[in-house]
Amino acid sequence: MAKITSLRRFLFRCFAPAGAATATTTATAKKRLSTSLRDDLQDDVGPRHKKDPPPRYHDSSDTDLSTPSEGSVRSVATRAPPRSSRSMVVGTIFGLRRGHVWFCVQHDRLSARPALLLELSMPVHLLVKEMQCGLVRIALECARSDVGPCPLRSVPLWTAYCNGRRVGSATRRKTTGQTRMMLKTMQSISVGAGVIPAGFGSETGSTEAGGEIMYMRANYECVLGSADSESFHLINPEGCPGQELGVFLLRTR
Repeated sequence: MAKITSLRRFLFRCFAPAGAATATTTATAKKRLSTSLRDDLQDDVGPRHKKDPPPRYHDSSDTDLSTPSEGSVRSVATRAPPRSSRSMVVGTIFGLRRGHVWFCVQHDRLSARPALLLELSMPVHLLVKEMQCGLVRIALECARSDVGPCPLRSVPLWTAYCNGRRVGSATRRKTTGQTRMMLKTMQSISVGAGVIPAGFGSETGSTEAGGEIMYMRANYECVLGSADSESFHLINPEGCPGQELGVFLLRTR
């Protein structure tokens, strides 16, 4: 009896209508159409009674380029060096016409207390001459052994260089009453250059030798590289000729 049953099943498969087989195959193809085109092609070429679709392999190179894993992103972020800090400040270069160059840094132009005030032994007329070339690099250097572990802006004495040539020294100064009055007068000026008349800030109307005070006020980009390096870069206003000017503070070992 078991043999007859097996024979009936075999004959039924051989003499089954072609439409039924085609419908079954079409239904299978439509069912697999949502998986991938490659599976459909392999199903048409290969045997029709395959139970499981062939395994799909993903290229590791495509995975690395298109969708990096979360672990790799974290490892790259850990190895990346720390970025420098950038901010906007107001810088003023001023000095008596026959005097020395002063450099003042303010975080707020409405404040009369500067964050940094330096007096350079460099004459004003020498700075004006260097600025005519369009490129000015003022580098202030100090040795760690001379000043010890203190904030960079608190260093009292620097060695000054201008475009690679030594021009003396720079000294950190405290804000005087005349300096506060001058900064208060320039509160409304964010970018500009000019001359303050002689006798400014003096009750008797007399000033130091040189008379008039020349100034240049502009926005600077402050770049804090590390605890031992900081720089200020002049930002030229739109429509004005490019003047490259930078002041660098560097503490060496």
